[in-house]
Amino acid sequence: MTRVLSCIQPTGDVHLGNYLGALRNWVIGQHECDAFHGIVDLHSLTITTEPKVVGDNTLRLAAMLFAVGLDPDAATVFVQSQVPQHAQLGWIMECTVSFGELSRMTQFKDKSARREAEFISAGLFTYPALQAADILLYDTDEVPVGEDQRQHIEITRDIAERFNFRFGDTFVMPKAVIPRAGARVMDLQDPTSKMSKSATADSGLVYLLDDPAAVLKKFKRAVTDSDNEVRFDRAEKPGISNLLEILAAVTGGTPETLATQYTQYGPLKNDAGEAVVEMLTPIQHRYHELIADRAELARLLGKGAEKARAVAEATYRRATEAIGLIQI
Repeated sequence: MTRVLSCIQPTGDVHLGNYLGALRNWVIGQHECDAFHGIVDLHSLTITTEPKVVGDNTLRLAAMLFAVGLDPDAATVFVQSQVPQHAQLGWIMECTVSFGELSRMTQFKDKSARREAEFISAGLFTYPALQAADILLYDTDEVPVGEDQRQHIEITRDIAERFNFRFGDTFVMPKAVIPRAGARVMDLQDPTSKMSKSATADSGLVYLLDDPAAVLKKFKRAVTDSDNEVRFDRAEKPGISNLLEILAAVTGGTPETLATQYTQYGPLKNDAGEAVVEMLTPIQHRYHELIADRAELARLLGKGAEKARAVAEATYRRATEAIGLIQI
């Protein structure tokens, strides 16, 4: 069975775009492949400066992943810092990648430029080495990524190839794959931009933990246009098209078919909001159950950590034996 790895950082709350665009596909995919899902808390240390924040965010994200439907008996859901082989192999990866390769990484150049007047963590520079360890530890066959992450898979393959050449065949060569197409969810106040945690205001973001009244309010205030014609046209009618795509993703059908059922914007906004509220209700219920029962949440994460450590330890030992480090 194909082993697939997808990871997520515990930074910020999960929103509707995250769920319809990616997490819902994780839930479907866990029954189609050998799925590993890591909450990569060590990566978030590149931007964390306060105590306890990462741990709290990690628990909330874990509760949400289980609440949306990830099954610890079907998928391996783990926290990166609970599998020490990530950091251990990360150092070996740093010693296998060159300064020049790391300095050419687009994300480092972009992020460091935005933080030019701030503290720039060295971890931001060596990030791809730890990410390579994340991927290679699990003998990963496929890593679903968008175009902005493809370069990270390419450098991971370069590192693995170099290590295999130096020390013998050790690592499985992963490949980047375009993930199953999820719903394209745009900001309700700026329908030409994707719904994102980096938005300047929350008024266009629907968080999975928003209460029903807040969800309905955001949909009622969604930006549309002035001609009052309901049709699916992303270029000419981005606001209406976004509402139709969200409604289609939640209820089934197609945006084009749904468009024929409306003659006014108000009912469309209301139906889209109501559909999202109905979808979120059981997710929120399960989330609140888990976040109130830390023992159960710890048990679920412990199951994933145990499974992940077993695979990671075997790979790490294979790598250290290939190098010739002393084995105890």
